[in-house]
Amino acid sequence: MSRSPSFSLKSEPNSKVDSKSLRKWVVAFCIIRFDLEQGQVIEECYPPGCLTQDEELETAFSSFPDSVSQNHNRSSIHDCIFFFRFRRRRTAESENVSALEIVEVDGEDTLQESTDARVHPKSESRRNVNGSQYLYGYVFNRQRHDERLKRGGEQKSVVILSHCPYSNVFRPLLQIMGPLYFDIGKKALEHIAAFVSLWPAPAPGKLMELLIGNATFKVYLPPAHSLPGDYAVLLEESGSSMAHLLPTTQSVPQGLFHDADLFGIFRGLLLQLWVLWELLLIGEPILIIAPTPPQCCEAVAGLVSLIAPLLCSVDFRPYFTIHDPEFAHLNSLQEGDSFPPMVVGVTNLFFLKALRRIPHIVSVGSPALNSSRAVLASRASTGRITGRPEALGVQQLYLKKFSPSSLFNAVKLRRDGPLSLMTEHKEALWSTYAAITKPDTSILNRLVDAGMSSRVEESMSVVNNEILRRHFFELTTNFLAPFGPYFKATTTSEGSSPFVEPPPRPSFSAEEFLSSLAARGPGKFLSKRMKSNWLDLYRRFLKGHNFGPWFQSRQAAAEQEQHRLWRQARMNTDIKQFISKMSELEIVDSFNAIERHLLCEMQLQQSGTGRPDSAAVSLKLKGDLQTVFNVLPKDMQELLLMNPLRAAYLRRTYEATKLPGHASIQIGQSPSSSPR
Repeated sequence: MSRSPSFSLKSEPNSKVDSKSLRKWVVAFCIIRFDLEQGQVIEECYPPGCLTQDEELETAFSSFPDSVSQNHNRSSIHDCIFFFRFRRRRTAESENVSALEIVEVDGEDTLQESTDARVHPKSESRRNVNGSQYLYGYVFNRQRHDERLKRGGEQKSVVILSHCPYSNVFRPLLQIMGPLYFDIGKKALEHIAAFVSLWPAPAPGKLMELLIGNATFKVYLPPAHSLPGDYAVLLEESGSSMAHLLPTTQSVPQGLFHDADLFGIFRGLLLQLWVLWELLLIGEPILIIAPTPPQCCEAVAGLVSLIAPLLCSVDFRPYFTIHDPEFAHLNSLQEGDSFPPMVVGVTNLFFLKALRRIPHIVSVGSPALNSSRAVLASRASTGRITGRPEALGVQQLYLKKFSPSSLFNAVKLRRDGPLSLMTEHKEALWSTYAAITKPDTSILNRLVDAGMSSRVEESMSVVNNEILRRHFFELTTNFLAPFGPYFKATTTSEGSSPFVEPPPRPSFSAEEFLSSLAARGPGKFLSKRMKSNWLDLYRRFLKGHNFGPWFQSRQAAAEQEQHRLWRQARMNTDIKQFISKMSELEIVDSFNAIERHLLCEMQLQQSGTGRPDSAAVSLKLKGDLQTVFNVLPKDMQELLLMNPLRAAYLRRTYEATKLPGHASIQIGQSPSSSPR
């Protein structure tokens, strides 16, 4: 989405910036200038004092292209957009304040402020928002070439810092905010902040309409299950089956960075996408090298999106520099040390030597590409194949790869290794990993050549992205399908009591799972696309970094869904009919079970963490409890009423439900028809 030529801020917000609402989306807006004598200098930071000194340094160092990698052209102004991610350093100040929390309101996920967040404004702004370990920085960088200036030009970056990985929100926002800042100065920060503070709270997985001036963003946010963070908090996933993961429409994202130009950035490596899918699936460390930061971060984002709907738990850095505090640790790894599971995007060729222990290296992109146009903005393909639009058949790919000259170059490229990039940039994959999944030629044959026209290029790139993303979504979903029984939510059977505890979740044993899976096979979809050693991929996945957090989150979602189903069953139960065929012992057990559920609902209400229908559920349970109590023998009633708390809410329930004109029944006095 590009900035509309008719954009204006005539419709300025009527209210001042609501800092609490702003923090649900944005941590800070920064203006950073590259000074020849002082280095990176933060000129503006809004709201003031919202970042620690370490966060300011990391933001400043990550907001400019590496000088050795950026290809300058002779135009007077060169703009580019990219984003980075860095780990936050917890401080005692930030640990003592609560974070934004994702809660469920009327069946929808939203972010809201914790009730105990009334702290000093400065410490409140510095806290670890949403319990997130990372901050995302979205950068609009402008290089202005002017021979009258020292060294012939200057650089400035407009940066949006957020705890949210919402690239489909902040990149179009930057396309408005970046040029606006260079038009009107720092007032642009206040204007944009005021509009953002009026946005509704983020609703993961929902379509949101976000107003900026006379422009409106209509975007789908990534679903809650795909967001990095606390894996125990899942609000949207039901977990009852794998089938519900299939999207109802292709425009609805099923994971992070659904807007990444997967086809454009990996166009020269389409046959290697299945290898990259496996590497990320099992959590292998990957180094991605690109000529420019926009291509670099686009490749990392595209790779992360490749395994949707699987939760990506490996650390990913869209744009990594030598100034990152973790670089020293990665650079110090010795022979035999294992590289941590992460996807690292870089543009500085120094990393080829510094991170030589990383086992898989991918080079993408083109040095001659105008990075301000290609990725992030128009979502156009980065391919530059001439000719009119036509099918990009797999035969064309095979001919390109296996022609005599191409074969010689491929052998030379493998022999020289990644260090060959020091002399010339080429798109390639260096890895000793033997892939199990075979490239799907039917998918490659459906891809369309974009041709020369930029309009056709953009539309064809969208089509190709949907083809690729749909395929890998189905591939991942089918791969995860054998785990479905562990996430199935059980429901109450006919005639059984909804007041007893649900059956326990099935325990997971890796050995039993693999043995059972080997006996029944991978299924029709995967058997056509994987080699005979397909079970090895499951073994690696179980040992990898992605499995544990994903499995725990799915089980938590299944528990939540099961709790909802049984809770709803209790609401729908006709208690009089239910206990009419019970023995006295069963009635007493039902009384105790209903009381346990009632006390739980009451505690949730008192703590302020109850659901919207907690009051109605409590009222229903109190009525059921009174009904069961009235049919108990008198001696049992008297015994139960010895508990003052129980006697109090039974009396309140009776008084609330007593109808005028009906005979009164004293609490503790059993009706004559009560069974003994």
